[in-house]
Parts: sequence; structure tokens; C-alpha cells
Amino acid sequence: MVIVFALLALGVLVGANWYLWRRLFRDTTRGAGFARRAGAALIAGGWALAVGAIVAERAGAPFWLQQVLAWPGFLWLALSVYLLLAVVAGEVVRPLLRRLLERRAHASAAAPADAEPVPAGAVVSRAPAAEGARASDPAPEREPAHPGAEPGSALAVADPSRRLFVSRVVAGAAAAAAVGTVGYGTYGVLRGPRVKRVTVPLAKLPRAAHGYRIAVVSDIHLGPILGRGFAQQVVDTINSTQPDIVAVVGDLVDGSVKNLGPAAAPLRQLRAPSYFVTGNHEYYSGAEQWVEEVRRLGLRPLENARTELPYFDLAGVNDIAGESEGQGPDFGRALGDRDTARACVLLAHQPVQIHEAVRHHVDLQLSGHTHGGQLWPGNFVAAAANPTVAGLERYGDTQLYVSRGAGAWGPPTRVGAPSDITVIELASTRA
Repeated sequence: MVIVFALLALGVLVGANWYLWRRLFRDTTRGAGFARRAGAALIAGGWALAVGAIVAERAGAPFWLQQVLAWPGFLWLALSVYLLLAVVAGEVVRPLLRRLLERRAHASAAAPADAEPVPAGAVVSRAPAAEGARASDPAPEREPAHPGAEPGSALAVADPSRRLFVSRVVAGAAAAAAVGTVGYGTYGVLRGPRVKRVTVPLAKLPRAAHGYRIAVVSDIHLGPILGRGFAQQVVDTINSTQPDIVAVVGDLVDGSVKNLGPAAAPLRQLRAPSYFVTGNHEYYSGAEQWVEEVRRLGLRPLENARTELPYFDLAGVNDIAGESEGQGPDFGRALGDRDTARACVLLAHQPVQIHEAVRHHVDLQLSGHTHGGQLWPGNFVAAAANPTVAGLERYGDTQLYVSRGAGAWGPPTRVGAPSDITVIELASTRA
């Protein structure tokens, strides 16, 4: 079954890229030549770099090689998505543009002799008028530009050069739209996350805690693209909000402590008490080593654990991916013996963990993982796999807030899902 699925996926990938090559290069050129070969090399080379970037990251290749492959490889992933979407959208425009040009050609062909000349290739005279022909003689028969076409038919006024013009216009517009979309989405990530503020009322929260602020940051994804400079941006943004505590809810890194320890070093500058739970990407990167590293940087890891803050309990559970290493989430250990009269805030990387949180009477769960879909229309895929993609929702007596995350995995690009650091302001219903 896995082999069948893999072959099906490969077939779809090959077919989609052949379609891209056809619309962007074959249909925009007059014949085989350098442009078509260059187009094939561009598409094949882009996918070779993309696969290489993913394999190098997961296989732990030398970090310099990961960095060399990451930028072109991951950006090609994003660009190919929007090239395909733009070319498909162009199929709607293509017949409308052809019809417009054909109407203009018909209008020109029907114009009097002293009007604007008929476009080249529209109609061709069978023979020149005979010398001395009388005005009463019938007009010479016209033959269509395309053999076999009836005079006056749509095909008769069709012109290969006109079809080439339409293909070039549509392909150029598609390429410009894709490059512009990816360029702007990449700029949005590199400039750093914006602050989002959300008020969450909690019935059990004492009046004295009204206005308590939790800075929630998830999915920073430090790696071969987003490095120390990006981490510094995140830390400076968090500190500017002056939170009471900071919650780092997983997917901090994509790589080992050896390679990314220096990139994570700015976390030491967080001014408020800071807490950390693992995400699935920590388990791809050496979770135990990263737990120790964040502890060394001054953050407190909550590994299926709970701490009693002055006004509420703060708990954290490991990510589901830890189950493969015997370090999965343990809600009983984190929440089993707590005083349920106190409000409880839970840090859990994946939104799907909300169902266990409801069973353990958690008041608020803070999560990430989804990236808000990251690249539209990826939000529809994320919605199929997660109960909440982004924002605040209620599940029974438990509320779930999902951050879109501060960074990005793979392409350093976001479209329709801007990055954020969220300041959760707790509100007491007793106030």
C-alpha cells in the first residue's frame, strides 16, 4: 500500500511539473531550442535542490551543506506551488484573451480597404486581380489561413502567432504573480513576527491575577536559514511586550545543539520567567540535548510536569512525537494530582492534545504546530489534521489558543498565515 501511494504521489508530481514546463516553456516558444531545454533544467534542478535540502536536514549532513542547499531548495518548493496555482488560474484567462483577439481580427477583416490593414495571417488572397478586370466581376475567392477551415470560421481567423502571444502573456503573468507572492511572503518571515494580543477570560482565575500576561511563542524553527539574528528578533519582540511569563511551546529548532546552539543563545536574554515544552521537531533534532540546552539558557522545561504559580497552575506535556522514544505526553503525571479549584494553563505543542486536556479539566491550552497553514491553501490541509488551525476556540469548559508561530519550516515563506508572537492577557470573571 505504501509503495502504491508513493508511486501515485510520484506520478502526480511528474505530471504537474510536465504541465508547468509545457505552459511556461513549450507553449511560449516556436520550436525546440535553448529555451525549452533551459526550462526543463530549471524545473528538474529546482526539485533536485529541494529534495537535497530535505534529505540533508533529516540525515544530519554537514551544516554548511544544509545551508547551501536550504535557500534555493526550499524556496523552489514555495515557488513551484504558486507557479502551478497561477498557471491553472491562467487557464480561465486564456480562452477569454483568445476570444478578444479573434473579435478584433474579425473587425479588422470586415473593415473597408482604406481602413486599418488586416492582421497578417488572417486571410490570404488566392490570386491577384487580373489586369483590366471589370468592377462588375465577382471578387476573387479568399482562402483561409489554415487549410481545411471554412471561410469565416473561428479557425479561419486563428493565427499561430496570436496563440503564441496569448501563451506568452499568460505565462509571464503567472511567473510574475508567483515570484511576487513568494518574495513578499519571504520578506514577511525575515522581518520578524508581529505581536498579537488576545484576552482570555478564566472563571477560576482570582481577581488579583486579572491582566496577567503570557507571551506565547511557537515554531521558531531555527535552522540552516533562520539563525541567530532571527532568534534575536524574536527575543527582542517578546521583551518589548513586558510579559509576566514566556511560554515557548515547541519546534524551537531544526538541527542539533552542536550546529544550532549559538543560534539559540539569545534566549538567555529573555527577561521574564520562561517555560519550554518539546515539539515534534525537537525529537528529530535530539530532544534530550535540547532540553538540557534550554535549561542552560535559563528556560524551565516542563516535561510532563507542573508548577504552581501564585495565581494558577502552569503545566506542560511532551509532544506526541516523543512516544517513539518512550518520552510521549503523560497527562496523568502532569495534571493528575492537582487542585482542580485552581485555574490551570497547559502548554502542549499540538492542538490535537486538547481532548486529553478537556478530560483533565484544563482551563486553557496553549499550542502551535500548525503554522496557520503557512502557505495558502495549506490552511485547508492543516484544518483536516487539527481541531483548530489558529486562534482561540472553546472545547467544553476548556479553551484552546493556537499560535501561527514565529518562524517557518522549509521555505522561509508565509502566505495567508502571518507569523506572530501572541500576548495572552488572562481576565478574571470575578473582576
